[in-house]
Amino acid sequence: MGFFDRFFGNGTEEQAEPRIRFGRYSDSYKSPASYKAWDVALEKFEEGAYLESYRAFFEYLRDEDEDNVQLQESDSGMAFELYQGSKKLSGFVNEEKLRVESKVAHTEKLRVAFLRRLVELNYELEYSRFALDNEGNITIVFDTYTIDGSPYKLYYALKEVAIKADKQDDLLLDEFKSLQAVDVDHLEIMPDSEKEVKCDYIQTQIRETLDEVENGRLRKDQYASGVAYLLLHLIYKLDYLIKPEGFMMEALERLHRLYSSKDEKKSMAELNQIICKELTALLERPRAEFYKEMYRVPATFGITMPVSHDRVVSLIDAELHQMDWYLENGYERIAMAIPGFICSYCMFIYAIPKPGRELFHLYFEITEPDFFKALGFSNYYYNTATGEFDKKAIRKTIRRIVDRHRDQFQKLIFPTGSLDFSNLPHFARSYLRIIRNLDMTKVD
Repeated sequence: MGFFDRFFGNGTEEQAEPRIRFGRYSDSYKSPASYKAWDVALEKFEEGAYLESYRAFFEYLRDEDEDNVQLQESDSGMAFELYQGSKKLSGFVNEEKLRVESKVAHTEKLRVAFLRRLVELNYELEYSRFALDNEGNITIVFDTYTIDGSPYKLYYALKEVAIKADKQDDLLLDEFKSLQAVDVDHLEIMPDSEKEVKCDYIQTQIRETLDEVENGRLRKDQYASGVAYLLLHLIYKLDYLIKPEGFMMEALERLHRLYSSKDEKKSMAELNQIICKELTALLERPRAEFYKEMYRVPATFGITMPVSHDRVVSLIDAELHQMDWYLENGYERIAMAIPGFICSYCMFIYAIPKPGRELFHLYFEITEPDFFKALGFSNYYYNTATGEFDKKAIRKTIRRIVDRHRDQFQKLIFPTGSLDFSNLPHFARSYLRIIRNLDMTKVD
């Protein structure tokens, strides 16, 4: 689910930090006013006041931080625009009908290859359809009579249009070179310095991980599960820290699917080998291809699954103890991959309670300090050269996270005195053990 615009310095006041977002956007963290707007939308729809219902519905969708929803009312109805990543959804609704579309790509000439792809994609859609408009734009369209367009139906239909349009534009442009980008004026291109840091990090992390798999002390065939932790941590961590779009985002999701839908005919070692081959191909990709996918965009719909803290507890219980053997036998990098996997997997799959999300982000700041420093963040929680922690800054940031959410999570207490600062693996283990035991009971 996008993340912090500001982080915290070592002083008594909060410091402004680079406006860099991390992780997948989630629409699960809505304000009480948003939920009230949803209730109004349902109530007005039942009364047959459709335009009032939709006005409240779009108020529910609006995220002030994202500036993701625009409305314009007239005597004939209501025009609206929504933004999801690299795509804009444009629509109009009156008392009788609602129609929305998103232009995915432009073509000057019809070609069998991409037309066949669009037909195949249509079989995956429940509410919408791919089509060609009169101007040669590949467009995804949804329409409905208002009497049938309840807020529930509208939410899932617009989410389908938004998610599919956002994903398919980059994929179609990458595969079919004759297609052209369309409706991308809202994209905010990253500064070259940020692109360079992120691209360097992608390449360094993939290269070091592959080297550890091939040349590390751990025998990759005998300890395939340890190698899997390394690879999965890399996949999910790159997704969170880089926040990729287009080809790289799809590549990481494809690698995730290879593990999550494991072919029973393949051993874990064979699967690891396939993943390593895919990562090698990603490593060999030209920097210019990475750069053109590095941009900042607003979002309306999240793709992560809202869960309670219990899901985090279950994952920690199932996985964290696995690091003990690797740590005791001197495989520190694989030991560190296990708590890293837990944090990054949660950020990839789930929309966890906000305090947990912020604490997991702090984990990345502590364990990947050189990356954050290169991006221009002022905190340096862990010195990789000396192995020393800034204990005061870590404790202070934890207190700020807890205090920020005290109104909603009144039983949330983080015992910083239980943190083990003897070394990085011991710190990681103690940090996740504390998170596992936090009381995330939410006050409504």
